[in-house]
Amino acid sequence: MDLSVLRSLSYGVYIVATKVEDKNVGCVLNSAMQITRNKIAISVHHDNYTNEGIKKTKKFSLSILGEDCDPKIIGTFGYQTSREIDKFQDVSYEEKEDLPVLKDSCGYVVCKVVDQMETETHTVFLGEILACEKKDQKVPMTYAYYHDKLKGKTPKNAPTYQEEKEVPKKKHLFVCRICGYRFESDLEELPEGFKCPICGMGKEFFEKMKI
Repeated sequence: MDLSVLRSLSYGVYIVATKVEDKNVGCVLNSAMQITRNKIAISVHHDNYTNEGIKKTKKFSLSILGEDCDPKIIGTFGYQTSREIDKFQDVSYEEKEDLPVLKDSCGYVVCKVVDQMETETHTVFLGEILACEKKDQKVPMTYAYYHDKLKGKTPKNAPTYQEEKEVPKKKHLFVCRICGYRFESDLEELPEGFKCPICGMGKEFFEKMKI
């Protein structure tokens, strides 16, 4: 089977957020869809701290990322855990229905959980919309754009994760220790000022690998 065909399905890239006690928590999400006129379904991995928070608060917010969003947002929310850091500390956000929504977005939806279903690895939450707003006329980021244009990788906790076999094309491979982004080059070292296009970290966070 060629599972890469699944990337042709229409996905967005979102930040889902909730609270654990009084702490804002969240993660990157690429599986969200409108089920009825006022209901949204999302899929969150069991290991994600955000999953625990949604089950406790029975609410979640969904911020829709645009193609021009700050890549550090994906790096922070996609490759770090809210158990250890405050992901919202350096992110501009506002509160809607007592939940955080990112200002750097195409818009947001806030839902209360009305049903949920457990799968082997993920919880599917069905949410009824409490509040929503469309923001600036930005182009929403799709999952295909994230992979094809930004060359982004998918964390193992994502429902769309696929194990990939890399085919080396260059002499040297540099791998970001934060988000796993892979950069192939003929250069012996990364140039000064080089930053990861996904998480925004500098060259000092890259490890040179043998090809």
